[in-house]
Amino acid sequence: MNGKEFLVTLNVPISLEEVIVDCLLTFESEHGFSSFPVYAHDHRNEGLSLAEQVSGRQKRLRFQMYVQEAVLNALLARLREEFSGAGIRYWVMPVVDNGMI
Repeated sequence: MNGKEFLVTLNVPISLEEVIVDCLLTFESEHGFSSFPVYAHDHRNEGLSLAEQVSGRQKRLRFQMYVQEAVLNALLARLREEFSGAGIRYWVMPVVDNGMI
């Protein structure tokens, strides 16, 4: 690996799929990024429909992207600027190793 890499994970409302894809494509690394449907579970019922409150889960999309340390702050700053208040949950983890097998 050249420099430190991080795995950025975003849990995004379904309605933001296309704009998040467009945003992440501007930061695309050599690894690209992945997206897949997930269910989010939270004890707070903020923003949940009645059906979601009853089932205890909300459909979301998860995006995961490897980024170099130099790109990480710019990516997070852009997400904060463009999607403030959008309900995007994120976390960042250092990548210990990666490769192709």
